[in-house]
Amino acid sequence: MIESAEEFKRLRESEVIDEYTRAAHDQAPTKIWEDVLEKYPKLAFWVAQNKTVPVEILENLAAHNDPKVRGMVARKRKIPESLMLQLAKDEDESVRNALANNGKITEAVLRVLINDSWQVVRERASEKLRALNRVAGSF
Repeated sequence: MIESAEEFKRLRESEVIDEYTRAAHDQAPTKIWEDVLEKYPKLAFWVAQNKTVPVEILENLAAHNDPKVRGMVARKRKIPESLMLQLAKDEDESVRNALANNGKITEAVLRVLINDSWQVVRERASEKLRALNRVAGSF
């Protein structure tokens, strides 16, 4: 368990693999994640990368000014459909592309992305939607 913003920063910046790994996998209370983002805003991407970060924090990070942070949020399999729909309209194509490649993307979100302005996103969304329909049709 990560006990403070300072501990997360130390773990993330460590060259010791076990410590570095803890920054990506250990839990922390929501208040600690909030403290990290307030005290160390440059660590936002690494907060989003953490496997246990709560959806509440991911919702905040989905509005971050850095598209790399939003893209990391878009990759998270645990984000709710409402957040996926928000990210499907992101101004940055790399964020929308990350979302199109999310393994838990919903049909409703795919239907938004098949009309994306970027061909790469449209094609990926169409491909996943076809696959989803093939699976649904096999029952």
